[in-house]
Amino acid sequence: MKLRTRLAIAFLIITVVPMAIFSLSVVVLSSYQARSFSKEYGLTEQIDLFNGNSMQIFNRLTKRAQTDIRRTLDTNPGLYEDKEYLDKVNSELRSHYAYLIVRKGASIFYCGESSPDDLQALYSQLPDFDTMKGNLEGGIYMDGESQHLIKQMDFVFPDGEEGSVFIISNVDDLVPEVKSMIREMLMMAIIILIVAGITLTLWIYSSILSPLNKLQEATKKIAEGNLDFTLDVDADDEIGQLCQDFEAMRIRLKENAEEKIQYDKESKELISNISHDLKTPITAIKGYVEGILDGVASSPERLDKYIRTIYNKANDMDRLIDELTFYSKIDTNKIPYTFNKINVAQYFKDCVEEVGLDMDSRGIELGYFNYVDEDVVVIADAEQMKRVINNIISNSVKYLDKKKGIINIRIKDVGDFIQVEIEDNGKGIATKDLPNIFERFYRTDSSRNSSQGGSGIGLSIVRKIIEDHGGRIWATSKEGIGTEIHFVLRKYQEVIQDEQDTNRRG
Repeated sequence: MKLRTRLAIAFLIITVVPMAIFSLSVVVLSSYQARSFSKEYGLTEQIDLFNGNSMQIFNRLTKRAQTDIRRTLDTNPGLYEDKEYLDKVNSELRSHYAYLIVRKGASIFYCGESSPDDLQALYSQLPDFDTMKGNLEGGIYMDGESQHLIKQMDFVFPDGEEGSVFIISNVDDLVPEVKSMIREMLMMAIIILIVAGITLTLWIYSSILSPLNKLQEATKKIAEGNLDFTLDVDADDEIGQLCQDFEAMRIRLKENAEEKIQYDKESKELISNISHDLKTPITAIKGYVEGILDGVASSPERLDKYIRTIYNKANDMDRLIDELTFYSKIDTNKIPYTFNKINVAQYFKDCVEEVGLDMDSRGIELGYFNYVDEDVVVIADAEQMKRVINNIISNSVKYLDKKKGIINIRIKDVGDFIQVEIEDNGKGIATKDLPNIFERFYRTDSSRNSSQGGSGIGLSIVRKIIEDHGGRIWATSKEGIGTEIHFVLRKYQEVIQDEQDTNRRG
C-alpha cells in the first residue's frame, strides 16, 4: 500500500470513522434509553430523549398522573381536602419529577414543594380558575427565574368552593435519564477517540515508524562497519521500497567487502607463490653458474648440460612473470585478443613441435594424434591458444610421478566443434577436487604437499581464455593413473553467397 494511501486512510480513521461510529452509537443508545424510559415510566409511546429540555418529556411524564387526578376529581373531589391522600399523590408525582399544588378559592391549600421563597413567585403566576377549560393535553409554560410546566385541573369542593389542582414540573434541569445518556455518550465519544487514536498510532508505528527505526539501526551498523545483518521489512509502500533498496545496497557492499578480502588474500597468496617459484629457479641458476665459474663443468658435455638447465630455469622464470602479467590483465578485463582464422591441423602441429623440444630435454614422451580434416578452421587468437596449450602441459609436467612421463595430445572432430584432449600419466586428481581445479589459487591436497610449487593461476587463465573464445573446458582424472584436460572450440564455417541469397528468398 502506497504511503499516500496510508495517509488518506489515517485521515479517515481519525475523522470520518469515529464520527460514523459515534453517530451509530448515539442512535442505538438513544433508542435503547428511550425504550427503557418509556417502560420505566409506563409511557405508551416512545419519546425523543434528545429533546431533554422540551415540554414533551415532562408533559408525557405526568400525563398518566394527570388523567388519574382528573378522574378522581370527577368522582370524589373531597379527597383533595385530605392531606394524607394529597401526600400520596404528591409522592407519585415526585417519582415523575413534578409536585402537586391544590388551591381552594384564592388561597393555597396544599403544596408538595418545600421551597417557600421560590413558591411565592410561582403562586402569583398560577392561572385563574377555569383557564385550561378542562384540557388534559396541554399545560402552561411559566417563564421567569425558573421555568415551569403547569398543568391545571379545575373542580368544585364538596362545600361548593372553587378549587384547582396544579401539577408543577420544573423544566430548568434535565431528567436523570437524559443526564445519564449524555454522560454515556460523552464517555463513548472519548472511548471511540482513544481507540481510534491508539489504532492509528499502532498502525502508523507498524507501517511507517517501525521500518524507519529498522532503517536507522541498519545505517548505524553500516557506519560501524557491520554488514552481517539483514534488513527485513515486509512492506510494499515507498518506505518498504527504500528498505529493499537499502538491503540490496548492503548485500552489494558486503559482497564487495568479501571480494576485497578474498582479492587481498589471493594477491598475498599469488605473491607468496610467485616468490617461492622464482626463488627455486634463481637458486638453481646461481648454483649452476657457480659450478661453471668454479670449473666443475670441465667437459663440453657437462657444460652443455649446465647451460641447458640454466636456460630451462630462465624459461620457467619468464613463464611465471608472464603469468603474473596476464593475471593482472584478467583482473581488469583487458586481455588483448587478436582473433583470426586458424587452420586446426597446421596450428596444433606447430605447437606440438615447439613443445616437443622442451619435452625431449625433460625426458618426457609427447604423443600427437590429429583426427580432423586438413581444412578445418577455427576463429581464435593464436598467441593466447598457445598459452592454453603451454599452461596445460606445464601443469601436467609438474605432477608427473612416473619414471617415464607421457603426455598425449589428441585433436578430434565432434560435429560443429573440435575437441582438444591433453592426457598425462601423472598422479591424478581426486574426484572431489576436479570441479575446482580451474578456480584461481585452488590446489589439491597432492599439489599442496608437493614441492613443485606453482602460482595457482595457470588453469584459471586457461579457462578464462577458452570461455572468451566461446568454448568450454573440463577435466577427467583417475588417481594414480593420470588426468585428461578437455576443451572444445566451435568450427568456422563460411556461408556461400548463393546459399545466403537462397535463404533470404526462402
